[in-house]
Amino acid sequence: MLKLLFISTPVGPLGSGLGGGVELTLTNLAVEMLRRGHQVKIVAPAHSVWGDLSIEEIPGNLQIHAQTQGRDLPIQMPENSVLGKMWDYARTVQSDYDLIVNFAFDWLPFYLTPFFQCKIAHFVSMGSLSIALDEIMAQVAQNFPGTLGVYTQSQAATFPFASSCKILGSGIDLSMYEFCEKPDNALAWLGRIAPEKALEDAVEAAEITETKLKIFGKIQVQEYWEQICQDYPAAPMEYMGFLSTENLQQELGKCRALLMTPRWVEAFGNVAIEALACGVPVIAYLRGGPAEIVQHGKTGFLVLPDSITELVEAIGNIDQIDRKLCREQAEQEYSLVGLGDRFETWFQDLVSEVGLNDGERV
Repeated sequence: MLKLLFISTPVGPLGSGLGGGVELTLTNLAVEMLRRGHQVKIVAPAHSVWGDLSIEEIPGNLQIHAQTQGRDLPIQMPENSVLGKMWDYARTVQSDYDLIVNFAFDWLPFYLTPFFQCKIAHFVSMGSLSIALDEIMAQVAQNFPGTLGVYTQSQAATFPFASSCKILGSGIDLSMYEFCEKPDNALAWLGRIAPEKALEDAVEAAEITETKLKIFGKIQVQEYWEQICQDYPAAPMEYMGFLSTENLQQELGKCRALLMTPRWVEAFGNVAIEALACGVPVIAYLRGGPAEIVQHGKTGFLVLPDSITELVEAIGNIDQIDRKLCREQAEQEYSLVGLGDRFETWFQDLVSEVGLNDGERV
């Protein structure tokens, strides 16, 4: 049995949606580790809630999202930083745990690594965004080999230390997602509403095809959302809000396809496997993590990045996809048991100090 301390993202309370897909990964992993008999405690910003999970809530000011900062900007922390206070808490209780697992994509946890007695596993949830962050992660990769985990090869390839990353993928509790064989005539878009997600591309494609677009997720940048509404006043779109998994899967499953339109290299795309679990094909730009998930022509379509024309063409062909194959892919590749197996092996290897070869998939 392992005693694990999970340190959540500092950009928002757990359960708020502000942390994006890493919130789902952290909580799913916590549930699976508990099911296997391990002890798990989560440290997260105040007002965090997720079922019956044990959460140590830390007050303080939230951290600025890394993706909103330029590559050359210096490291910044707000006054009364929740990030600093979360790691100060971790320092005081570290002797109670076998392993600390960091889910925060931020400079401070990597910098603090050599000052902790307890070993730290870093799960990196995004691709390269900052020179300073890349540099400190590279130091950890060199001095603490095997401690950096990522979602995909595409994500790892954005870093100068790609060969040192453990490729861990993702997974979800498939029992929470119902298969829907006969959808309504609607498309879905799911994610944080922020410029790097390029929601406007999906809106334009929906307008051209005259197909309703259901938009799910947290509005992270209000001005960006308002600009989309202003630019596409006649688009057949409906904002559905940020929904619980139970309500999300019910609405998502009714859609003909999920559109994924990121401007940046997505580390993975948990929304893609949530869609597949409901039997919903995925139309995604051939960029980053989604390109490693979608089986082109079988469980969706991969299209030229930033091409509205190819999005529209794929929407026109979406009924060629057998929705049952989408569910089958989710079951075969993205189960919670599979996720638990990969992470449990990684954790146990780190605790026992048995290293794995660089770049080896665990």
